[in-house]
Amino acid sequence: MTGSNNHPGVDLAALLLRVGLGVMFIAHGLLKLTVFTLTGTAQFFAQVGFPSWMAYPVTFGEIIGGALLLLGFHSRYIAAATIPILLGAVFVHWGNGWLFTATNGGWEYPAFLTLAATSVALLDDGKYSVRKLIAAKTVPGNAEARAR
Repeated sequence: MTGSNNHPGVDLAALLLRVGLGVMFIAHGLLKLTVFTLTGTAQFFAQVGFPSWMAYPVTFGEIIGGALLLLGFHSRYIAAATIPILLGAVFVHWGNGWLFTATNGGWEYPAFLTLAATSVALLDDGKYSVRKLIAAKTVPGNAEARAR
C-alpha cells in the first residue's frame, strides 16, 4: 500500500516503475502490431510453441495494459495480468542463455520485467495516478486528500 503511511519516496517510485513498465509494454505491443504485423507475430508464436491465436490478445494486452499502467488505473491488477505474458517471454528466451545480448536475446530482460511487474502489483497505483485523482475529485470529503 502506498501513501503517507510509508516512506515519502514510495509514491514516486510507484510512478516511475509504472511509467517505465507502461512505456515498455506499449513499445513492444506496437512493435508486434506495426513492424512484425499480427500475422508475423502469430507465426512467431507458433514457431516457438505457443498457439498462434495468442499473438492477438498478447499484442493488445501489451498496448492497452501499458496505457493503463501509464495512467495508473488499477495498476495492481494490470501488472498482475501481464506477468503471464512476461513469463512467456522468459520461456521463449530461456534456451538463448542469460544475457539479452545473446543471439535471439537471453532471458535476463524478460525476467527483470517480470520482477518489475510483480513490484507494481505489490505497490498498486501510488499517489500520482489517474485513479487517485478521480477518487479525490469525486468522493465527497476528499478535498483534503487531493491537497496531500
